Amino acid sequence: MYHIVVLRRSWLSGSSDEEGSLSEGRVPSAPSSDSGATSLLDTVLLAEWEDRAEQGLFRYDVTACPTKVVPGAYGFVAQFNEGRGSKKRPTEFCVDQVVQRFDNGKFNFTKALQKEVLFQFEAADMSSKGSAFLPLAPVSGSPNLVFINVSPIEYGHVLLVPRALDRLNQLVQPDTLKLALQFAHEAANPYFRLAFNSLGAYGTVNHLHFQAYYMAAPFAVERAPTVDLCCLRKYRHVRVAMLADYPVCGLVFEASDSIDELASVVGEACQRLSAANIPHNLFVVDCGQRIFLFPNAFARAKAKGLVPEDLLDSQVDPAAFEISGHIIYKRSQDYEHVSQDAVWRLLSYASYSEADVLEMARKVLAV
Repeated sequence: MYHIVVLRRSWLSGSSDEEGSLSEGRVPSAPSSDSGATSLLDTVLLAEWEDRAEQGLFRYDVTACPTKVVPGAYGFVAQFNEGRGSKKRPTEFCVDQVVQRFDNGKFNFTKALQKEVLFQFEAADMSSKGSAFLPLAPVSGSPNLVFINVSPIEYGHVLLVPRALDRLNQLVQPDTLKLALQFAHEAANPYFRLAFNSLGAYGTVNHLHFQAYYMAAPFAVERAPTVDLCCLRKYRHVRVAMLADYPVCGLVFEASDSIDELASVVGEACQRLSAANIPHNLFVVDCGQRIFLFPNAFARAKAKGLVPEDLLDSQVDPAAFEISGHIIYKRSQDYEHVSQDAVWRLLSYASYSEADVLEMARKVLAV
């Protein structure tokens, strides 16, 4: 149903192809799906990602970062990743505005090294009988590109940049979310999760991108109980629920049939949150069939001086993956003394109240 085009030539006019000053990464064996089958996208993504690791394009070796499951019912996963704090690209824009003008003078993915792109992911026409692997293909128009994340937080960490040359700002719309869900669906691997961070919710680049990586363990949010909210008449095949016992209050959307309707309802909800200047995160699981939507209050709480000093000192700003249960610590003492209560306390400052989220749901879902 989709074309996967591996790019072996210049794809961005004026971009550099210089070597990065990076050490070679050590790559573990690839995670496979529960069925043992591997999709074409899965195969190509992992092979190309490992190739870039061998070329030394990552800023550090993420496979050497200590990781552990935090004792407790939810199974939060903690990682000690010092490089994520010291070598990650800094944020270059204000954090109190979700909608900001695209600034070509700041970093965007058209300025990335050519070697950082893995392949082009394009929807095929309806006559296609399956995925097509097309090596040495030229780029035309504004392709959807898949990059490595040079500051990864897990194995296979990549960035999906829709219509990369159009320089879209970091806002979700139904059509771009549909592409992301197609990407997750085509990977066909339950260990492959996808996420989005708006500006103000710890998106660090104002150029539209989704993040994804592999982790062979359930995320804590996937274990959390939910309570049904409504069944939308406009979207008959989308179930809407709210997390019932989790440190961050969020909405859960699940497709019973088509991802088209899922992309429409969640994409429109994100558009309304952005218009209301409410930072938010998305977390996509089940191969594109289920989406968690979190309005994120952490930056607001920081600005009001509500976040305790010890949590600020940890330098953990909860974005989509952290809120969903994968906590990236930059200091060894925080990693060594992590507990479920400590994670819960940290994440709770990212949460709006249940009443606030219910009111947001009424407005963004028009119910």
